[in-house]
Order: sequence, then structure tokens, then C-alpha cells
Amino acid sequence: MKSAHVRVAARFFPPDVVAVKAIACELASNLGLPFSRLHVPDIQSEVLSRGLVASISGTTIWRWLSQDAIKPWTHRSWIFPRDPDFAAKAGRVLDLYGREFEGQPLGADDFVISADEKTSIQARIPCHSTTPAGPGRPMRVEHEYERGGSLAYIAAWDVHRGKLFGQLSPTTGIAPSDALVDQVMSQEPYRSARRVFWVLDNGSSHRGAPSIQRLQAAHANLIPVHLPIHASWLNQIEIYFSILQPKVLTPPRADSLNGLAADIVGFQAGYEVLAKPFRWKFTRDDLNQLLQRLPGSTLAQAAA
Repeated sequence: MKSAHVRVAARFFPPDVVAVKAIACELASNLGLPFSRLHVPDIQSEVLSRGLVASISGTTIWRWLSQDAIKPWTHRSWIFPRDPDFAAKAGRVLDLYGREFEGQPLGADDFVISADEKTSIQARIPCHSTTPAGPGRPMRVEHEYERGGSLAYIAAWDVHRGKLFGQLSPTTGIAPSDALVDQVMSQEPYRSARRVFWVLDNGSSHRGAPSIQRLQAAHANLIPVHLPIHASWLNQIEIYFSILQPKVLTPPRADSLNGLAADIVGFQAGYEVLAKPFRWKFTRDDLNQLLQRLPGSTLAQAAA
């Protein structure tokens, strides 16, 4: 005759896999747990306390979660869009990437420039020289370093021509930002263009109505187009910065501030030779679908 324990175990086995996965997708605070995130032992304890199964191993739970790529012990930082005009502002930029503005196609003499600043690029001078990779071991980079100063990299990207511009400065600000604008707008085809749209974030050097007035006073055919707040991921120049970072800046290798500047300038020159427009596929329709999926977002109505 089977014991009561065996009968209970039979009743609860196999456990409800979906219920276990649902627990893994809960916030720890919603489960009354004083944790910032869940790990497999926490999920195991919750499954047992709810009586979903008489016994279960952490390995089994891990295997089920792995099959659905559920990893509650990981996290990703992000900024929830809070700009009430997010959909309209972002949509206008996405239309420009698709060569459209205010419902009309761009002409051959219209250009779109994406610009931003990469701030505080530090010259971290290793206290010991880097050793190359060898059989069975990676390249070794000294952990300790001396500070050799920092630079700001102000760059602009012609979205449809794949043309790159950039300047280095000791710091950011209106003067270095405007210097880059003047560098671009003083040469053809931008100088004689009908319109040159500059996609900008909301940094202090080009934020608000005063910056628009200043830029257009200097260049009558320049049209500033500001992104929503916290939307640098829609700025194409950030793609270039994401290429620069691992290729030049990580791990640090400069032996001086001048060496760091030379590395950045050299990379820009080499990149320009091979550069092509980015294959941007994210459209206004994709944006609207994304905003609709955001939980508790008031932006969903604006996107509809």
C-alpha cells in the first residue's frame, strides 16, 4: 500500500510547467520577497510553498526556463519614454530616414544629418604595456592606469550618403557644436542645398528655441529636428559611436591624450573610406507598435 506522501507526490507530478514559468516572470516584490530579482532557488521555494509539486530540483527549473530563454536573474536598464509628444517627434525623424518630411518626399537637394557628442572620452594610460594574445590565453591589459585627460568627440553623419564628419574638443558646449555645424554647412552639397535637416538630441549645446534661432541665423537652409527626450537610440550617429567604442576605445591603449586623439581621427579617416548608409529598417509603423506594447503608457493613445 502506497504511503500518503507517495500519493501526494503522484497527484502533483508532473507539475504545471507554465505556472512555474509564470512565477519566474514575476517581480520579486510582487511575491513578497525582499530581493531585487529572482534566482532559481527563490523560484524553487515559491513553487514548493504554493504546493505546485511535492519536490523539484533547481536543475529541472533551470532547464525549463532555459528552453524559453527566461532569465529572471538578469536585468537590462532602460528609460521609459515620458515625452508627451514622443510619437510625433520620433515619427518625424523616422520619416526623414525614409526620405519624407511632413508627408512629402525629399528632393535630390535635401539632406539629412544625424549629429551628437561623445563626451568624456578618457585617455587611460595603462601602467604596464599590453601583451598580445598567445596559445590558450587572451590579450592581457593592465588593470591599473593613469589618467591622461579627456576629450569630447562631436560627430555628424549624412544619413543617406554615408558621409562622416567629426571634431575633437577638450569639452562640449555651444562653440564646438557650432564649429562642427559650420564645417559641414560650409561645403558642398550642403552649402547650396535647399534644406539640410539636422537630427539632434536635447543636449545643452543645441536645446530649445534659442538653439534653433542661432543655427538658422547662421545657415538659412538648416532645419533642426529635435528628438524626443531620452531617444538617442533613434539617432543614427549613435550607431557609429557604437562601432568606435569597441574598435578604438575598448580596451584602452592610448599612451597620451594626443595619442587618443590620433587614434580617433585615424579611425574616422579609415571608416570614411568604407562607409555606407546604415540599413535603417525601423519605421513610424514599428514605432507605433512599440508604443502600443509599453505597459501603462499614455503614449499608446498618441501613437494610435
